[in-house]
Amino acid sequence: MNLKDLYINFFVSKGHKWIPSAPVVPENDPSVLFNTAGMQPLIPYLTGQPHPYGTRLCDYQKCIRTNDLDSIGDKTHHTFFEMLGNWSLGDYFKEESINYSFEFLTKVLNIPVDRLAVTVFEGDKDIPRDEVSANVWKSLGIKEDRIAYLDASNNFWIAGTSGPCGGDTEIFYFRSNDEIPEKFDPEDDRWVEIWNNVFMQYYKDESGKVTELPKKNVDTGMGLERVAAVLEGVDDNYMSSVWKDVIELIEKISNLPYQGNEESMRIIADHIRTAVFISADPAGIKPSNTDQGYILRRLIRRAIRHAKKLNIDINSDWEQQIANLIMDKYEKYYNEIQENRDIVLEVLKTEKTKFNRTLEKGLREFEKITANLDGKLNKDLAFKLYDTYGFPIELTVELAKELNIEVDVIGFKEKFKAHQELSRTASSGKFKGGLAGNSEIETRYHTATHLLNAALKVIVSKDVHQKGSNITDERMRFDFSCDHKLTDEEKQKTEDLVNEWIKEGLPVIKEEMKKEDAIKSGAECMFIEKYPDIVTVYSIGNVSKELCGGPHVSNTSELGHFKIKKEEASSAGVRRIKAVLE
Repeated sequence: MNLKDLYINFFVSKGHKWIPSAPVVPENDPSVLFNTAGMQPLIPYLTGQPHPYGTRLCDYQKCIRTNDLDSIGDKTHHTFFEMLGNWSLGDYFKEESINYSFEFLTKVLNIPVDRLAVTVFEGDKDIPRDEVSANVWKSLGIKEDRIAYLDASNNFWIAGTSGPCGGDTEIFYFRSNDEIPEKFDPEDDRWVEIWNNVFMQYYKDESGKVTELPKKNVDTGMGLERVAAVLEGVDDNYMSSVWKDVIELIEKISNLPYQGNEESMRIIADHIRTAVFISADPAGIKPSNTDQGYILRRLIRRAIRHAKKLNIDINSDWEQQIANLIMDKYEKYYNEIQENRDIVLEVLKTEKTKFNRTLEKGLREFEKITANLDGKLNKDLAFKLYDTYGFPIELTVELAKELNIEVDVIGFKEKFKAHQELSRTASSGKFKGGLAGNSEIETRYHTATHLLNAALKVIVSKDVHQKGSNITDERMRFDFSCDHKLTDEEKQKTEDLVNEWIKEGLPVIKEEMKKEDAIKSGAECMFIEKYPDIVTVYSIGNVSKELCGGPHVSNTSELGHFKIKKEEASSAGVRRIKAVLE
């Protein structure tokens, strides 16, 4: 049985409700481009909002992290990964949580107790040492020498600088054929972390004062790819059952062995899988030069470059073969893979065709650049070939060598590193996980998206549907299905209608009901599969009715004046409106 099934079945048997995975593109969370952790979609419930499914939850969540893209190609890093998680929202706490984790690892996965070790929070001036967790572990047979007490930099969780927080306990597995040491050393790389249980026991305010929470939560996370590799006794994740068939297919397509070509094969496997999940997502992301579309484009192009390194015929259907195998593996678990298979294949094929043209232009540019060179290609020209035409430095060196031209590789790497630092600094806000703002102005913008959606249905077409949104405290961005550029008249009428509804002071009513009843009642929903059986429906007068997680104002009169600033194309068949509340 698949690890996901074992996990869900176990926690359902312990009274947890299985909740569906949220999409990889988060709804109305401007702090990240993608869901980067299993707990991210649950933040509203971990901070007090009641969950429709109750107080015990479990799931497997699709996650994407691209802030360490340069690490992909090693044995353990992935851009897309699945996170197994279980939660207690004010229900059970440390003892039960640790017992569940221990039982699952030792009784369901049959991991010998002797291969396990744990870390717990050693405490600080505000919070005592976590002897409760340590004593539970001891009672389960974890020896004292296998328990390490670590400081806040290792075993303490808080989102940002204030809010709910608490110590955690991390579970380690000894992944080596060496004799298992009696004493656990967390710095010893043979011990691999496989599970983390976070205990949200305290609240830290803006001044740094720490108080105990009346309602305590548990948030756990276990990376499926890492645990699969551990259980199967491989130290290379790409040799586990999660990846083995994909790597074998790449070997067959390239007619090369994995050994000696590991980096390129891992990058192709990883990047095509992530591209599949981004382009299958209900948000309708297409390759572009901004935000999620930029990441999608970068992943596909990087996979193509490494396919070229393996001498794969780029004009063959190599990427379709790999994507189809990946979709076959995941469609049982994620409906959108099944529903959007054709879209995924089209995205990959179209981007491949575009990039091939770019590479051809780059080759022509390379010929121009090198025609008048006297034996040396400087760092600026090498970087131009990389930045403008997507030439990896290896390709530039290879082509230059044929012409007996030396490339300033060291200078290129320095320039590349400076570019990386700049990119990382510029995108740090985009990639950081944690709480979205939900400030008063963001709440107003969130409500305004509902009015805009309703107005577009009246003015433009009843077939308009929301495809995504992004809200900050300065503006709202709204993507919607539409086959044409809005006329000035359509924009003005849409803006006027939203303002008319704001002036009418329409009440915003919140109701909870069964999902099927909500759909029957005419409520609109952006990602229907994301919602549980019991859903929250927000109605704004008689003009809008949507399934939504909030937050909202109580009356439209609180919104202020609505102004459309820009209307533009987002991707094929999707338009984008940027608007402000004045």
